[in-house]
Amino acid sequence: MIHKTVILSGKRNIRGCVMLLGGFDGLHVGHRLLLARAKEYGLTVGVMSIVGGKDGRLFDFSERERIFKSAGIDFAVEFSFDEIKELSPKDFVEILEGRFAPSVYVCGEDFRFGKGAEGTAQGLVALTSAKVDVLPLLELDGEKVSSSAIKRLLADGELEKANALLGVPFTLSGTVIRGKKLGRTIGFPTANFIYPKGKFCLPHGVYKTQVSVDGEKYFAITNCGAQPTVNGTHVYVETHIAGFSGDLYGQYLTVCFLQKIREIRRFENVEELREQLEQDLESVKND
Repeated sequence: MIHKTVILSGKRNIRGCVMLLGGFDGLHVGHRLLLARAKEYGLTVGVMSIVGGKDGRLFDFSERERIFKSAGIDFAVEFSFDEIKELSPKDFVEILEGRFAPSVYVCGEDFRFGKGAEGTAQGLVALTSAKVDVLPLLELDGEKVSSSAIKRLLADGELEKANALLGVPFTLSGTVIRGKKLGRTIGFPTANFIYPKGKFCLPHGVYKTQVSVDGEKYFAITNCGAQPTVNGTHVYVETHIAGFSGDLYGQYLTVCFLQKIREIRRFENVEELREQLEQDLESVKND
């Protein structure tokens, strides 16, 4: 039932921990309030993270691991949504108690778990002898901070607002492959990879981004979704890295999305495309 438990710090005494409960697709600003409370107990801190679901994940588990570790979480445990959604609330708690014997659970007041979301944060108290610390929801501009709210902002092109709630930029990563090399012919070579399977789908568009190559950060412009599908199922992510020249074929590249620049549009000829890309690049440099 537990797919993976990853130790993120030197602490190995995971039993008797403080366990953060929720989906934890990353660590948004609401999650960070829960983490701050968990750290007050002075115990090993663990976080549960759910993979799967219908809307696409904001971060894959390896990305989550890096975020959790940098925030000072000691270990992470991964659950499959398809499996835990069929568990009764009692069975779910028994799994956590048997494996981790938490001394404290920390969750938001909207936490739901078990089959049919029958389990509630308050109902958890009756299922465990551990302390249950329930925090009120964080709201900004009258809306609950949640992964769903962040996805709505991303879908609306409100990338800066979404990133502010995420606490880190939304990222896409992949192995650089060979494309049609059209950009190279007009002075805008691109590093291309296939949109990662299972990740939340950004709206098609051109974005201001940032990438790191050999430890050095570069601003970039990234085209998401304009190329035809690959094998009928995937789309390209194409990134022109300002000020970089080199061969990235076969390298694993992570692109941090900072701002949506414009919608994708069709150009009459490559000269029009080149002029537009020059404007895009200038806007990125001047921000």
